[in-house]
Amino acid sequence: MSKIINRDNITIVLHQPRHPENIGSVARAMCNMGFSRLVVIAPQNFDLNKIMVLATHAASDVVDKISIYTGLKDALSHFNYVVGTTARLGGQRQVVKHPSKLAQKLVPISVENRIAILFGPEDRGLSNEDIRYCHALVNIPTAEFSSLNLAQAVMIICYEIFIAGLEKNTESILRLASRHELDGMYDQLKDILVRISYINPENPDYWINNLRRFFSRLPLRAKEVSIIRGICRQIDWYGKKCYKDGLEMRQNHETQEHKDF
Repeated sequence: MSKIINRDNITIVLHQPRHPENIGSVARAMCNMGFSRLVVIAPQNFDLNKIMVLATHAASDVVDKISIYTGLKDALSHFNYVVGTTARLGGQRQVVKHPSKLAQKLVPISVENRIAILFGPEDRGLSNEDIRYCHALVNIPTAEFSSLNLAQAVMIICYEIFIAGLEKNTESILRLASRHELDGMYDQLKDILVRISYINPENPDYWINNLRRFFSRLPLRAKEVSIIRGICRQIDWYGKKCYKDGLEMRQNHETQEHKDF
């Protein structure tokens, strides 16, 4: 049976918004396009009265259900797919999708996966550290002036997803690993790769970021993350076993030499 986009699985996430009026405008833009889930992380000023002035009564339900977090990692932990928005290009932001292309990709993912669309602070956007949590990046093309109002950016992305969701599709993506599961895997990979001297212990995040980009292109399902973590545990066990066996052999050798003497 054909399935359309699941808007209940798509959440707009505002990271460190500076102005409550912008939060209200975002809520109204979401309401226009039929989205209702809004997460706000470490807002500088969460003045509900100012938020409601711009949200208006039409978006009051969106405002009432806002979830507030203090940190990005916790806020994203239960999502299976995270999209970061960026005005800057180049550097670590080489592979960036066009809004309409991204929207088409999100339709099948949304059927069985929770998606976060992440927007950074109004004055500087998402940092390189922030985008490490993202599976994909999206850029809204503009003319000479690339900076968009936060609510304008949210409206454009929501509009493209809304349009893409009008067409039925026969594809759906099975449940992907959550951010919590992925972060646990990356921590375990970093630990084991440092211990076997595969990556530089003085700058392990540089190498782990390469792995993040590699796995984000797949992306991984929960079972696949479990397999990778199982391999890491086996490497850890075998390394400890070899070390223990080496110590025992050395002790036996020293004991034998003492007896011969």
